[in-house]
Amino acid sequence: MSKPTLTCWGGVGTVTGANFLLEINNKKILVDCGLLQGLPSVENTNAEKFDYDPASIDYLFITHAHIDHIGKVPKLVRDGFKGVIYSTAETRDIATLMLADMVKISSTLYDLQDVEKSLSLWQTLNYHEVKDFGEFKLELFNAGHILGSAMLKLTLPSGKSVLFTGDLGNSPSPLLPITENVSGLSYLLMDSVYGDRNHEDKLERDRKFKSLILNLIEKKGTLIIPIFSLERTQVILYELNKMFETGEVSQIPVFLDSPLAIRVTEIYERASKLYNQTAQGEIRGGDDIFKFSNLRETAQVRDSQEIIHTPGPKIILAGSGMSTAGRILGHEETYLPDAGATILFVGYQAPGTLGRTIQEGAKQVMIDNHEVIVRAKVETIDGYSAHADSNALVDFVSHTASTLKQAFITMGEPRSSIFLAQRLNDELNVKAIVPERGKRYELDL
Repeated sequence: MSKPTLTCWGGVGTVTGANFLLEINNKKILVDCGLLQGLPSVENTNAEKFDYDPASIDYLFITHAHIDHIGKVPKLVRDGFKGVIYSTAETRDIATLMLADMVKISSTLYDLQDVEKSLSLWQTLNYHEVKDFGEFKLELFNAGHILGSAMLKLTLPSGKSVLFTGDLGNSPSPLLPITENVSGLSYLLMDSVYGDRNHEDKLERDRKFKSLILNLIEKKGTLIIPIFSLERTQVILYELNKMFETGEVSQIPVFLDSPLAIRVTEIYERASKLYNQTAQGEIRGGDDIFKFSNLRETAQVRDSQEIIHTPGPKIILAGSGMSTAGRILGHEETYLPDAGATILFVGYQAPGTLGRTIQEGAKQVMIDNHEVIVRAKVETIDGYSAHADSNALVDFVSHTASTLKQAFITMGEPRSSIFLAQRLNDELNVKAIVPERGKRYELDL
């Protein structure tokens, strides 16, 4: 009987495009099937044939519903996959919206029929519900990253196990429970988005955000926030609601200018049982944690276009989070030349994206073939990231370091992955490597 093997077909050398193949006996298990995001050239890469036969895959396990983890699932199905897809129920619900939105705004890889066929193959599991597949057992742990995010633990009859973290959360989150610790692992494949740096302290994060808004109010300016529809939107709405309710800042117009974010927030509202105890307590006390009187949801294009006529101070939350598409582009074209405006980044900006270009200090950018001068103030708050930072990643591994045979460091820019692998080797004496794309690694399971 041959030993299990692991092959990384995506998520190596880059944060996005998670796609990992685990072969156990005669079973082929795919973990995540995400889009590469960032540079324009990735469109051609995403359209290429898979490096394996989709029809040969028995199972697809999904860690969470971000597009860089689910964005190629319908293409996999279109190209022949007929197996079963597993995730949490919340991941499936959110994926339904995210994939349909991909078809609507940008995807040439698949159509709505492929999305619907994918969903017909999709089954759900609860956290800690053990599913026996014969060759292995699967158990989901809460990653604390976004609603429904899960770490996937596969345990073989030998008792040895491998864990796929997906993306680990930046705990403690304003909304979600802390990332669960998992011990006794034989192998670990983990993310390293922030493997080489740490977030600012959460008190400093909150202070900085409040200060920005107070300054905005004083100067009657405009704050635009390129927002990820999933998790970041809900966290920012929650924080704004709290500041307005306590009177820390005066109530000013806040525009949620993203139809997808509006629909995802509705899923969040239905899943409050998965929140942390603080957020659940606030809801039991009667607080509608994502809604406040000065919030305006602009689902229709005409409503979005009217935002410009509302005088400052005002806040605009619009997708996409890396300024690669969506309504944020129109707002950036309008407000980036305005020295009285501020653009605030509250999430990771991939290399090659417009968001990264602005964040790194470009004085002019191209938006819809128009040259746009950047006079607006550019700010970044990393503390609202949904990703664990370097110290948190090391701490997570420390709980299973004594049993680990090897850790595979993935889903990060090269410098982040290499730095984290070195920290794990030096500080925890864990054999940690940055895997090569397409190389088969034999696992002693």
